[in-house]
Amino acid sequence: MFNRRWRIIAKSWRSVVAALLTALLLIAPVGADQAGLLTGKALVDALRAGGLNLYFRHAATVWSQSDDLQKQDDWLSCDPVRMRQLSDDGRADAIAVGEAMRKLGIPVNQVLASPYCRTRETAELMAVGAISDSTEVMNLRAAAYFGGRAAITASARRLLASKPDSGGNRVIVAHGNVAREATPYYPAEGEGLVFTPDGDVNFILVGRIEPRQWAQLLAAVD
Repeated sequence: MFNRRWRIIAKSWRSVVAALLTALLLIAPVGADQAGLLTGKALVDALRAGGLNLYFRHAATVWSQSDDLQKQDDWLSCDPVRMRQLSDDGRADAIAVGEAMRKLGIPVNQVLASPYCRTRETAELMAVGAISDSTEVMNLRAAAYFGGRAAITASARRLLASKPDSGGNRVIVAHGNVAREATPYYPAEGEGLVFTPDGDVNFILVGRIEPRQWAQLLAAVD
């Protein structure tokens, strides 16, 4: 009886380990190693060449506010009593990021934003192109309205793996929780994750840019 019980326990642990290994293999293609990321002029050159997906978490918000998501479309509200909004610093950061991108001559041929007010406002203040709402990168707290967390995670991965139109980059403005689930990375507010897509199912992180680092990129090419 004792030996049989331990065989059952050992078999259960093997199943758990196998499941964990499978999960790691599923996320491995997007590239978990951050060593050797592009910086400075090399990063600017890559951005100018196009063909990249730039995933921005919305700019800094007022954390004393909170989302009160009760029903469909509550996320559209720009009322700080109902949904968390950008802070003044966040708005300034979004403007500065957009200005730096324009000065650096980074081509953008598509801008997608989660329909949350704070993501739309971030994209509007960046002003790097016409904005289209995208529920492919919907906040996971609203995922129940769009097929569940797994569906949003899968759609975000498909988007990040797809190539933007020739000659430019795709800018995506969304949420930290989507990035954390769809990639191995959790960006700070206002941070941009730069991915090279393969046009199929994979994408590789090639750069990370916090809001304050855009000024450094400008200095690197002066």
